[in-house]
Amino acid sequence: MYYPIVAVTGDAVPPPLRLMADPVRWRLLRELADGDLRVRELVAAVGEAQNLVSYHLRQLRSGGLVTARRSSFDGRDTYYSLDLAGCVHALAQAGAALHPGLASAGTGPAAGGGAGHRPCRVLFVCTGNSGRSPMAAALLRHSAGRWARAASAGTRPRPLHPAAAAVLRDRYRIDISDHRPTHVAAVASEPFDYVISLCDKAREACPEFAGSPRRVHWSLPDPAAGADTPRAAYAGFDRLATELSTRVRFLLPVLAEAG
Repeated sequence: MYYPIVAVTGDAVPPPLRLMADPVRWRLLRELADGDLRVRELVAAVGEAQNLVSYHLRQLRSGGLVTARRSSFDGRDTYYSLDLAGCVHALAQAGAALHPGLASAGTGPAAGGGAGHRPCRVLFVCTGNSGRSPMAAALLRHSAGRWARAASAGTRPRPLHPAAAAVLRDRYRIDISDHRPTHVAAVASEPFDYVISLCDKAREACPEFAGSPRRVHWSLPDPAAGADTPRAAYAGFDRLATELSTRVRFLLPVLAEAG
C-alpha cells in the first residue's frame, strides 16, 4: 500500500498525532492492536455510543491507521483492523517532523531474541487448514526460530491448496508441501498460549481450549474464493502471504515479551 508523505512545517502538529491524541481514538487503536474487532465489540470495549465509535473509526480510516473488511461469516458485519504498516509510516513521519534523526527510528517492531524465555505456543485456526493457517504457522516458525512454537488446524479441514505451498516456496523459501490438515478438535486439549483465528467463520466455530489461551482474531479473506484459474489463485495467496508476513512480524515482539 502507498502511504503519502504529508509535509509538516513550523509548529503544526502532524495529522497522525492529532488523530491518535483523541482519547477515544487512542483507546480504539489500543483495542485493535490486540486483534480485529467488530463495531459492537469496540463499543463494548471503550464504553462509548455506537455512533461516536463509528465516527472515530471513519477518522482513523481516513488517516490511514485503520482498515475495514466485510465479514465472511456475516456480510452485515465489518471487521476493523489496525493498519500496522500505516501506523509505522505515520509514526516515522511524526518523528521526522520533530527531529530528522527520528525519521527512521521505530519503523519496525523490535525482534526480541527470546533468550532465557519459554517458547510461546501459538495455534493458527482457519476453516480448511488448507491455506491461511498453515501459511501463518510456517511464517511464524521461520521468523521466530526456537522461541516460538506454531501449529495450525481447521474447523472443516481440507487438503493443502497448491498455491499456498507455491507462494511460500517462491517468496520465502519455506516448504509446507508435507502439511497434513488437522481438525481443531484434535488439538483443543493441547496447551497453547495464543489461539489466533484467521477467518471469520472459524472464529465463530472454534471450541473452548484447555488452559484458556489468549484468543486473537485476524479477519483475512479466503484467497481461493473466486479464483477460477491457477494464476488467480496464486495472486490471491501471494497477497495473503504479504499480509500474514506483516502481521507475524509485529506479533514477534508480543510473543517475546510474553515468553
